[in-house]
Amino acid sequence: MPYFGVHESISLGFDAAVRKVASVGFDCVQIFSANASRWQNKPIDPKAAERFQTALKETGVSRPLIHDSYLINVASVNPELLAKSIAAFKEELIRADALGVPCVVMHPGSAKDDARENALRRASESFDKIFSELPESNRVVVLVETTAGQGAYLGATFEEIAAIIDGTDHKNRFGVCFDTCHAFVAGYDFTTRETFERTFEAFDRALGLERLKAFHLNDTVKGLGSKLDRHAHIGQGALGLEPFRLIVNDPRFAETPMYLETPKGQTPEGEDWDAVNLNTLKGLLK
Repeated sequence: MPYFGVHESISLGFDAAVRKVASVGFDCVQIFSANASRWQNKPIDPKAAERFQTALKETGVSRPLIHDSYLINVASVNPELLAKSIAAFKEELIRADALGVPCVVMHPGSAKDDARENALRRASESFDKIFSELPESNRVVVLVETTAGQGAYLGATFEEIAAIIDGTDHKNRFGVCFDTCHAFVAGYDFTTRETFERTFEAFDRALGLERLKAFHLNDTVKGLGSKLDRHAHIGQGALGLEPFRLIVNDPRFAETPMYLETPKGQTPEGEDWDAVNLNTLKGLLK
């Protein structure tokens, strides 16, 4: 049976986020490690890290995942932004290590005013700089997320993600997070058994399925190839239920954690949307 998780706010503390998702019935949790709209944040308080680990043990929630700040662009052509991004992402890995979180998922950034091949190379070089400056004890893995492909953003194709990883001297420090909304609007169809197999065969050719370490399970408001990142509740968007049925029942992904990033709030009937989406996924299991 897959491990189902959700992105949860840390506004009440890291441990509170764990206990909240456990109360809804999730197996795992994704969080920000700090305020995602700020460049600089305080180091992790050791007591907060201890409470976080205690909450994980007491609830049975596992496979915690950190999502990095959306401000970060390790492929930027702007020297000032690039330097800030490298420093900020290094701090993300340091905070993850302090919390005992094994992986950080991130968007690879944007080429903006430069050629894509140059931006891909810069991203690889940025990662090499980051890893070279980390303490030897820090072995946090970077999960590069598939992106929607809007504008000059990188990572909308499996080949671009492969180019970033292959361009580094630290290939063993990388995995991939497959976002269902992003991949679909980027142009990958996996809504039928045939197209599903074709998409994951393409992933395997470019990256190897062993690199697929997490899923973001999101339906999408927009259609195939639209390149517009608008998340929807499971089964209520352009993807529908079938691709989620295929993913959650695929034995290749039985040990792969799957995190919801669907809209928060309550249904008109007063139900928590996270609980509704979780129950929808569980209802697809054979």
